[in-house]
Amino acid sequence: MRLLTISLATLAGTLMTPVTAQDLQLNDREYFEAPGLNVTVFADYYPDGHQTGVTVIQHGRRVAANGDVRLEISPGQWSPVPAAGERVVDEDANTITQTMSYPDPSKDRTGFNPIIYPDLEFSYDVRVTPAAGGAVTVAVDLAEPLPEEWVGKIGFNFELFPGEYFGKSFIMEGDGGETAGYFPRQPNGPVVTRDGEDLAAPLGEGSRLTVAPGDDLTRMTIASETGELALWDGRTNHNNGWFIVREPIPAGATDNALVWTITPHVEEEWRYQPVVQVSQLGYAPEQDKRVIIEQDARDTTRGTVTLYRLTADGRERVSRGRADRWDGEFLRYNYFTYDFSDVTEPGAYMVEYRGEMSHAFRIGSDVFGRHAWMPTLEYSLPVQMCPMRVNEKYRVWHGNDHEDDARMAPVDLNHFDGYVQGPETMTPFEPGEHVPGLNAGGWHDAGDYDLRVESQIGTVWLLTKMVEEFGVSHDATLIDQEANLVEIHQPDGADDMLQQIEHGLLTVVGGYEALGRLYRGIIVPTNRQYVMLGEADDQTDGLIHDASLAEGERTATGSSLTDDRWVFTEDNPDRELYAAAGLAAASRVMADYNSDLSGRTLAAARDVADRAMDRAGSVRNKVFALTELYLATGEAQYEDALVAMQDEIVENIAETGWILATALDRFGNEDFLAALDAAVADHQETLREEATQTPYGVPYEPDIWGAGWTIQEFGVKQYFFHKGWPQHADDTYFLNALNFVLGVHPGENTMSFVSGVGADSALVAYGVNRADWSFIPGGSISGTALIRPDLPELKEWPFFWQQTEYVMGGGATNYMFLALAANEMYAADEAGAD
Repeated sequence: MRLLTISLATLAGTLMTPVTAQDLQLNDREYFEAPGLNVTVFADYYPDGHQTGVTVIQHGRRVAANGDVRLEISPGQWSPVPAAGERVVDEDANTITQTMSYPDPSKDRTGFNPIIYPDLEFSYDVRVTPAAGGAVTVAVDLAEPLPEEWVGKIGFNFELFPGEYFGKSFIMEGDGGETAGYFPRQPNGPVVTRDGEDLAAPLGEGSRLTVAPGDDLTRMTIASETGELALWDGRTNHNNGWFIVREPIPAGATDNALVWTITPHVEEEWRYQPVVQVSQLGYAPEQDKRVIIEQDARDTTRGTVTLYRLTADGRERVSRGRADRWDGEFLRYNYFTYDFSDVTEPGAYMVEYRGEMSHAFRIGSDVFGRHAWMPTLEYSLPVQMCPMRVNEKYRVWHGNDHEDDARMAPVDLNHFDGYVQGPETMTPFEPGEHVPGLNAGGWHDAGDYDLRVESQIGTVWLLTKMVEEFGVSHDATLIDQEANLVEIHQPDGADDMLQQIEHGLLTVVGGYEALGRLYRGIIVPTNRQYVMLGEADDQTDGLIHDASLAEGERTATGSSLTDDRWVFTEDNPDRELYAAAGLAAASRVMADYNSDLSGRTLAAARDVADRAMDRAGSVRNKVFALTELYLATGEAQYEDALVAMQDEIVENIAETGWILATALDRFGNEDFLAALDAAVADHQETLREEATQTPYGVPYEPDIWGAGWTIQEFGVKQYFFHKGWPQHADDTYFLNALNFVLGVHPGENTMSFVSGVGADSALVAYGVNRADWSFIPGGSISGTALIRPDLPELKEWPFFWQQTEYVMGGGATNYMFLALAANEMYAADEAGAD
């Protein structure tokens, strides 16, 4: 392999900049800061999510990111990315230096989403130093010239977020004169081929680029002292691409091979406008109600909050008072609160604060009824059903799909989506052999159309608990398993909840019976199929692969194509116990609806648990399986096993206590119950302390991935803690979690994470229809993510899986559970739960 060393040195900026602009300075959070401007340097490391490298946050919004050396003009999700090395923050020099290197051993043909790296090794340092007038300079210093075969292929990329620039203009200046253009909504030709990439021709080429010259809030100049910049549209070859500014590293260059100066324009009087955060859906009359207000860090004004009730004549003021400062430090903002719990009259309301007005929301006993949880049951779950044709009156969500499931996956395979098949199939089936019985049941996972066993079983378990806890009975959907047909908003006389639970069991139990074990997952074999967006039935031809057929030949049931999805297996006793728990629970609610399936489900749960229990390491999953089997059978062996685990359970009470809550009245061992009580009391006291660390009343540690799912899961656990130990755990936290999902969360985008639920919700989401900039009602997105170290972000962009992805078994169903729990607490909905 060739060894090459690259370093990015710091040079002084040479461009004239506004004398009024303040120079960037390092702050105590290790990024560069000036009023209205932040520049971070590898604070994040998530290049496949456009979240790393040199990043510009201009007037509170991340407008550019991923500034780094790349091997392609327009990299995609599986393109080579460098490994992060040492990061040095030099306060004296006002400089940040990041060491990077190719390849990344943790991703080179291994791990989750493995990458095939070329035969090349090199390392480099990225250094960023402020220049006069709010600019930063970047330079590249090579220890030796690039190998001839890599000249023109390695360059520095800087990505501009399309959503900030659509329709705005740019000016490219160079020796050939000036080119003016605009950022198009869609990528347009002509298409050129560069180094194996089919790309739209550059939008402009020159040495100095000014983006958005007509918009003072997003105007930025990027200038090169060493070569020519090209502005590319990265969406040509990747739907989720950004606009890319790139300069190749020239042949023969060593010191100062590439030098850029980046100068964002700053309005120095700019301030982050106060954000009024309330539930986009509303509150029950008796519920605690608080407005959260998020303000600029420099804005300490304690303003007045006014609550209006909407009437036929407009609005009338019902409450007014000064906001209370939240005493704490969280992210980059100041926070204030206003309590209006004493307002209980049903109706529609709005909140005003310093000229900023919230969306309308309701107060009423039925707030958590039909418009809260029903969209998930009536849209989100049916749309994700596989293999089915899903109709909604004039609309076809997707045709009957994946009728050719599934072929046994090849052995010794690390699939590009993280599935791993070991040295043997662990089944009677050989690699490539068709496995019958897998073309029934299941829900597609997000936009990938795969079936992950944990997603299937997680959804089954949550739906089962909704039936058992809240007695949900609802019929708005026709589900015909014989015809593989779903008709949304066409009742069929059967309970939708039980039909959905049955649908999940058909894939998990069917897979278990076909394979003799649980499947790990079912997914397409090729990347081209995997990235397909749109109709699920177009992903495969629906015909079972027949190796005896000539190329291109097909029969009524078979095809020569090897497009059938692969089924993966694994030896994972912890995951098997998780599945056994869900199966045992579902067997209970299936007993009167489908007794045959109920019996098969319980038999599978017993067998899976028996084979996994002694080999598993997860205390949580052991307790989960034993508890649900005990509830399903009443057999003393399961109670005895749980009592014998008392010390382990107590030590892991945060992950085990909530599971045991529904079985407490069945335990006869008083010492065991007393130990649980004491442990839960201590855990809840710790949780109360953690919840005070944010203004949102829930333990919350932001990460690259949105916290919506984890907050919802936390809320479900707290519901059960409250159910089992109301003397220690009140209803505050699961209701706070619900409010968080519905709009009371960090950042200027206060929309509900649940599409179609609330006055303002996620209407552009990472679902199967994301290429259409659309949504699936009742789907719950991942939610507000963190741009490290302290910027909450939720952009309107359908290709951020870390912010707007729908996922089964943890997103929408957790939300639906919380909505039903609140509905049960405050008022039964006449149209739904009793």
